[in-house]
Amino acid sequence: MAELLWAEKYRPRSLKEIVNQEEIVKRLELFVKEKNMPHLLFAGPPGTGKTTAAHALAHDLYGEDYRMYMLELNASDERGIDVIRTKVKEFARSKLPVKIPFKIILLDEADNMTADAQQALRRLMEMYVEVTRFILIANYPSKIIEPIQSRCAVFRFVPLKKEDVIARLGWICQQEGVKCHEDALEAIYEISEGDMRRSINILQSTAALGEVTVANVYKVVGLAHPREVREMISTALKGNFLKARDMLRNLMAKYGLSGTDIVKQMHREIFGTSLNIPEQLRVEIADYIGEVQFRMVEGADDEIQLNALLARIALLGKQSLGRGRS
Repeated sequence: MAELLWAEKYRPRSLKEIVNQEEIVKRLELFVKEKNMPHLLFAGPPGTGKTTAAHALAHDLYGEDYRMYMLELNASDERGIDVIRTKVKEFARSKLPVKIPFKIILLDEADNMTADAQQALRRLMEMYVEVTRFILIANYPSKIIEPIQSRCAVFRFVPLKKEDVIARLGWICQQEGVKCHEDALEAIYEISEGDMRRSINILQSTAALGEVTVANVYKVVGLAHPREVREMISTALKGNFLKARDMLRNLMAKYGLSGTDIVKQMHREIFGTSLNIPEQLRVEIADYIGEVQFRMVEGADDEIQLNALLARIALLGKQSLGRGRS
């Protein structure tokens, strides 16, 4: 039998195990205590615990067999009106002899539902409110129609704090007997941008290589080591365009990176603390990085645009050096 993904294996099973969402947990625990709740809308970035909180709430309400009383659908795959009229409607109107007087329908990625499906869902939320509660999960709540939003209590999830993510990753390493470096865990956090699910998946993939080091982390995620990106930017800033261009080509060949991958890493390094450059220069480079990224998204050639970016950085570096001397 295949080993569980660590993100699933170490998912909090109860509301008490959830961290960094204290206000949300307090409100949900009141629903458990009262054994009653309204329709809910969980909104926030990916990997912040929205689906986990929904499962933990159902677990605390119904116990270990909570899945018998909860229908879970991923609305990005099953988002048409037919699904609402069949699966959701059939489950919503059936009664179950449990101590809690309602069942739960969990619609993940509800912001991907079609407008017609949302209108049908709005009607079902009214008709079966006595026996069914809906939990809608959305990364972009603005895509949920206003009539549904007005029928739900909204919970907004925030990205997890750096210390909480690193502490959890370290704890998982202890449980799995994996040797990890603190700077590697910090690298995982920076790459995942607060997405806990992605952080754990990166950790598991890196652990498969052996020791969790910074080098192995970047090898797993297919990104260039930040040090190499900084060296390329520093070389360009010194006015050595040809050398910086060769470094860029080596990076793209070595790691198999796309132009947008390189641009995102350059953007991250420009605003990092490792590059000691004037504030005005950061602003000018960031402005041009945004322009180059837009061009590539619109279909411009990656190599030409990245060469143009390095050329602009080289020119800005020379101008900044000239201003410093004057």
